[in-house]
Amino acid sequence: MTVARQYVTEARRIVVKVGSSSLTTASGGLDADRVDALVDVLAKVRSGGEKEIVLVSSGAIAAGLAPLGLARRPKDLARQQAAASVGQGLLVARYTASFARYGVRVGQVLLTTDDTSRRAHYRNAYRTLDQLLSMGAVPVVNENDTVATDEIRFGDNDRLAALVAHLVRADLLVLLSDVDGLYDGDPGKPGTSRIAEVRGPADLAGVEIGSAGKAGVGTGGMVTKVEAARIAAAAGVPVVLTSASRAADALAGRDTGTYFRRTGRRSADRLLWLAHASTPRGALTLDDGAVRAVVEHRKSLLPAGIASVDGEFTAGDPVELRDAEGRAVARGLVNYDSKELPLLLGRSTRDLARELGPAYEREVVHRDDLVVLNP
Repeated sequence: MTVARQYVTEARRIVVKVGSSSLTTASGGLDADRVDALVDVLAKVRSGGEKEIVLVSSGAIAAGLAPLGLARRPKDLARQQAAASVGQGLLVARYTASFARYGVRVGQVLLTTDDTSRRAHYRNAYRTLDQLLSMGAVPVVNENDTVATDEIRFGDNDRLAALVAHLVRADLLVLLSDVDGLYDGDPGKPGTSRIAEVRGPADLAGVEIGSAGKAGVGTGGMVTKVEAARIAAAAGVPVVLTSASRAADALAGRDTGTYFRRTGRRSADRLLWLAHASTPRGALTLDDGAVRAVVEHRKSLLPAGIASVDGEFTAGDPVELRDAEGRAVARGLVNYDSKELPLLLGRSTRDLARELGPAYEREVVHRDDLVVLNP
């Protein structure tokens, strides 16, 4: 076993993500045998009591297709939400019954980006997941597709899994799909080979990465998985990417799939969510001094450094911070409504507090609620 794979066997808290194609039939509906096979593996891994599993599971929309008489995944949001509403109950019921064979309880956790980029919601999501694990349950996490709109969607559960791994401070992320790893070309063509290990972005230079899955019931593909692995690795969480049929080998540290080494340090904050899961509701254009203060010195953004305001947003929404050329340099949670800000631009907080009251002495974006995009 390589030193890198040793991190797999030593991992105590593990996030496992499984895609729709590994749980359902192409026509929709859950495949009970596939669900049971995955649960068999996960139950065995945690049976000694030393390891904890968080399961990020796709499949709600796919599971709802057949019961609603839909031949394929709908393209419109309303019918996707309807399918998710029917399918999510079926999905969790199937997991509940399957884990019950081992005396293990499951807990459903549905997330939207709003739940995880705002400070109070982020802390609450962590507490819920941590409490479920401490009580011996397996959290089953999914995006809340029933109510999520295009503006508040994670976009795919691969990215959600990477962010959940960061949220729960996992030691390992395992991404399971219908492909047994990352290849240096189309795995269906001769002459291609599996990439056993990725030490950093340079190892992927020139590698053609496919964008679509085989079954046609999910939203992800190899592109989203590699991006999720990059996000997790940069946050200090190593990743194994392989097929659901090889989950047992992957979790045992055997040479299967593709192993992504950590490229960054672990962080306990929620700024990863702000950078990768939030959709800006508006934009603030900064003057050169404010750009330097925010990007180089990691300072809070004050009204005096803002040149213009674009979009409609309310206090607490994510906004993009741009330089004079329109380049996004940071993202943060704004403390004012878009209607309030134009009256404050270019003015010092001291003057604003004197004229309008102490409530206007606050920052527009506090440094604790700000992430630099292009340091």
